[in-house]
Amino acid sequence: MEFSVRMSRIKASGIRAVQKRIAGKNDIISFAAGLPDPALYPLEDLKAACDKMFKENGTAAFSYGLTKGYGPLIDLLTERMNKREGVQCTKDNICILSGSQQGLGMSALMFIDEGDVVITENPSYLGAINAFRPYGAEFAGVDTDDDGIVIEDLERVLKENPKAKLIYVIPNFQNPTGKAWTLQRRKQFMEVVSKYDVVVVEDNPYGDLRFKGEQLPHLKALDEKGQVIYLGSFSKILSPGIRVAWACASPEVASMIEELKETNDLQSPELTQMLVTYYMKNFDLEAHIKEIQVVYKERCELMVEMIKRYFPKEIKFTNPEGGMFLWLELPEGLDSDKILDDAVANGLAYIPGESFFSHEGVKNTVRMNFTMVHDEQIREGIKKLGEVFRKHIDAM
Repeated sequence: MEFSVRMSRIKASGIRAVQKRIAGKNDIISFAAGLPDPALYPLEDLKAACDKMFKENGTAAFSYGLTKGYGPLIDLLTERMNKREGVQCTKDNICILSGSQQGLGMSALMFIDEGDVVITENPSYLGAINAFRPYGAEFAGVDTDDDGIVIEDLERVLKENPKAKLIYVIPNFQNPTGKAWTLQRRKQFMEVVSKYDVVVVEDNPYGDLRFKGEQLPHLKALDEKGQVIYLGSFSKILSPGIRVAWACASPEVASMIEELKETNDLQSPELTQMLVTYYMKNFDLEAHIKEIQVVYKERCELMVEMIKRYFPKEIKFTNPEGGMFLWLELPEGLDSDKILDDAVANGLAYIPGESFFSHEGVKNTVRMNFTMVHDEQIREGIKKLGEVFRKHIDAM
């Protein structure tokens, strides 16, 4: 059996590799997750919404629907994008997705030809890198600092890569670093990209998880040329299992996504689209989001406090204002993947940062998750992990 060239370009996930290393170890304190806390799913409200949906419209929930998406959900999302997100749009700009990961694949199908260049933050979400790679994309990374993407480096990369076709970014609480761009960087970014014939994919799975500071405009809200494809999702605020997300793009691009979905999965499940619609109409989504923010804020602040107390001072770390992750930079010369073996032997796990780079990764980096660990796990785990790191730093 001969597979396509595309299959040879797919790389195994570094996250799944860690999961295999800790499989069957029930006593592990894991900072390796990339998941929302299931304890925060609004199960009772979702059940009530589901019961109401079944009673009023059960047959429709189990039937085919439109490829573009369930009409009442599109109406709710259009209203939410206009009022809450500050993005001027109509239902012609919206297409429902089976998870925002599908939006990445659709973007690759629409825009990437063999040898085209995809520009990403350095590091970036490995799921996006793997979504673009099968189509023959070349990658160029742009540096980031505490304020977000470095504009001077972006300009350099764009000038050096005339075949740049697409820019992929996560301005809000990036995976893996947890960084959020400042308003100035967002404006500067759009000023620069407006000079080039490139598409911007703005991935925003974590934007609702802001627990400090004020909400900032999305790139899509600053988009005057229709360059930005905004990807939103319910995975981090309701449930990842429902696989309901959406794209907000120019009518031309939204229509193209709809055409691609028809050949890809025909439609996102009517059942879960209707469930989200009934939940939004009958319950307070914003109040639920605030509950999540409170919990994640407490866990993040506790993790930062414990890092300051127990980690060697040589280790740098981000201090997020939202999202699910923070990022460690160990002293140069250390390999976080090799240190992971020692960490696992001590009942700890994290994600080595190397796999989040499109090219040769930086080996002395670590992604840490704070949403799936409780207070005592954070206190115990960070203290023990600090001891592991100290041992390897002293041995340099």
